[in-house]
Amino acid sequence: MDRIVLGYDGSDFSVQALDWALDEAELRKLPLTVSHAWQWPYGEADEDAKAHLRKAAEHVLWHGADCARSTSSGVPVETDLYEGPAPLRLVELSAEATLVVVGSRGLSALPRAVIGSVAGYVAAHAACPVIVVRGPGPIPAATKPGPVVVPDRTPDESVLEFAFEEAALRQVPVSAAVDPAAWAERRPEVRVEPYGEAGERATLMVVGRRRTMWSGAASFLQHAPCPVAVVPEV
Repeated sequence: MDRIVLGYDGSDFSVQALDWALDEAELRKLPLTVSHAWQWPYGEADEDAKAHLRKAAEHVLWHGADCARSTSSGVPVETDLYEGPAPLRLVELSAEATLVVVGSRGLSALPRAVIGSVAGYVAAHAACPVIVVRGPGPIPAATKPGPVVVPDRTPDESVLEFAFEEAALRQVPVSAAVDPAAWAERRPEVRVEPYGEAGERATLMVVGRRRTMWSGAASFLQHAPCPVAVVPEV
């Protein structure tokens, strides 16, 4: 089932991720699933005690879905309430998703953490591309959006394919550390910019997740100045 999946916990970071996920759903003409996970953290408890926490979780999920419906231009919005660890649920949902979008941190992340445990786990294990939206608050509307940047000098074909697709959807150039000649011919509507200083004004950075090496993608997640898409390599 093609859809965009959003991990939402009510934090400022997930509100920013919601904005990005709505953009993706509108551009790709796909439904959006807003997912929120909850779990009882205090050991054994009766069902009445858990019911209060579940009710709070339902309210968080309702708020996220209501924000999505009220600000979108007709995107179908579905909800997913899950009792259990959020990263495991998002990875599970990724098996039937086109894209998963998460905030860089959630409510449980340490104040100094750049990337939270949920975002890191999902980016490392999801079956589909994951966009980690960095920073709290609304995404500023750029008057002149920057390029989609591919910083790897030996990117997988899946990384270039995703980068050119995203650039075409957003009508921005691609800037790659390697000459993307074949993809430039396949997607002539996408302009290719010199690499140079493109990373500093990037709209999105796209990196690959190799089966045998996660550290490279993890480094970009920690230090990139913009949202990062992590694409599983074939």
